[in-house]
Amino acid sequence: MCVRESYRARGGSLMETDTIAAISTALGEGAIGIVRLSGPQAIQSANRLFKGKNLEQVPSHTIHYGHIVHIETNETIDEVMVSVMHGPKTYTREDIVEINCHGGVVAVKRVLASVLQEGARIAEPGEFTKRAFLNGRVDLSQAEAVMDVIRSKTDAAMKVAQHQMDGKLSRLIQQLRQTLIETVAHVEVNIDYPEYDDVEEMSEEMMRIKTKEVHHEIEHLLHVANQGKILREGIRTGIIGRPNVGKSSLLNSIVQETKAIVTDVPGTTRDIIEEYVQVKGVPLRLVDTAGIRETEDIVEKIGVERSRQVLGESDLILLVLNNNELLTDEDVHLFEAVKGLEVIVLINKIDLPRQLDMKKVEELAGGAPIIPTSFKTDQGIEALENAIEELFFAGEITSGDMTYVSNIRHIRLLEEAKESLEEAMHGLELHMPIDIVQIDVTRTWELLGEIIGDTASDGLIDQLFSQFCLGK
Repeated sequence: MCVRESYRARGGSLMETDTIAAISTALGEGAIGIVRLSGPQAIQSANRLFKGKNLEQVPSHTIHYGHIVHIETNETIDEVMVSVMHGPKTYTREDIVEINCHGGVVAVKRVLASVLQEGARIAEPGEFTKRAFLNGRVDLSQAEAVMDVIRSKTDAAMKVAQHQMDGKLSRLIQQLRQTLIETVAHVEVNIDYPEYDDVEEMSEEMMRIKTKEVHHEIEHLLHVANQGKILREGIRTGIIGRPNVGKSSLLNSIVQETKAIVTDVPGTTRDIIEEYVQVKGVPLRLVDTAGIRETEDIVEKIGVERSRQVLGESDLILLVLNNNELLTDEDVHLFEAVKGLEVIVLINKIDLPRQLDMKKVEELAGGAPIIPTSFKTDQGIEALENAIEELFFAGEITSGDMTYVSNIRHIRLLEEAKESLEEAMHGLELHMPIDIVQIDVTRTWELLGEIIGDTASDGLIDQLFSQFCLGK
């Protein structure tokens, strides 16, 4: 029994009888709002509310002008365009109706309320995509990619998500699983028919070749996984330094907008300020922190503590120094705090006379990039962007033909699959019985199946789709 059949057998049967509805556009003022229905009664329910053509008689994948009216009072609720789509050629493989009404909270909610009065129930978060998965239109990794598309913050992240949604990762995982299951089947046949003396030797050699082949592919996926994760989630970048060295000016300069208050008064920034910005096609999650120093100000002290927390949570640290001031003990302590982290040192205010000891800075930086800047004139920003690209992508970002793994769940499963294959390969080196080695190979096959949903548990399926937005 496959995962989809198993899920239905243990409580998913409602999905075959219920008609669900939800608002599929963001609530708020806008030109259009969409109420989506899916299920066996979707067309009939919408037709009872629709004043216009008979929706039960119109061709599939057509759109029609009319009005949504109140059944009992015949009051016009809104002027609409209604799309009718017959399954299985739909997103959920069920009948779908999309009511395009005027945007705005009141209009959309009134249309949804009318639909619910006609027997549809409110959809759970992600239930439309969950139905697409359970009805076999997409696998689990493709379903997860739907939310990645929605949450994409850059063109590169969007492209990676689209490749996954199109099934690029799924096809590769299926190929690897097919290789493993064919190997296991071949070994089992040879074990069942041991008439030939060279059967065990042939089985071992085939297992050795195929496990190395799959292991190589998994290693490659994990090798580029860090880039995929960055493209998906962005680089969490902490901006640190003593008060008044120009941290907030750096944030404003990169964002090209005044997001942080800039004054000559030390301690102006007292809380964490976050902003997303695209650098070389990669999202940077910039975090402007309060200047790290000893202070008696209670509010500023809280900000300083939060700044220290940012250090441990960041993928990249931008350490800002003042070219116009002598190096202080506080600066030295900051260098010690970021040891072992990815750091770029920015020497700000190079338009002013130098008092900073650059030899000491180079010694403390320990090979980290050092970039002279003037945030007042945006000098050095391009060099900073190039340094970030070089640090995380070796100077090149490829999101075209590359199959990226960007989902943390997928990465964890691939790491477990890699370990399981290494156990099998080690067993072969020790000439362990082939049926014992086969256990680890089968375990790898199961772990890869969890990525695409073929061996996923009911709890995992429910948990993943609960993270989706309501109308998707």
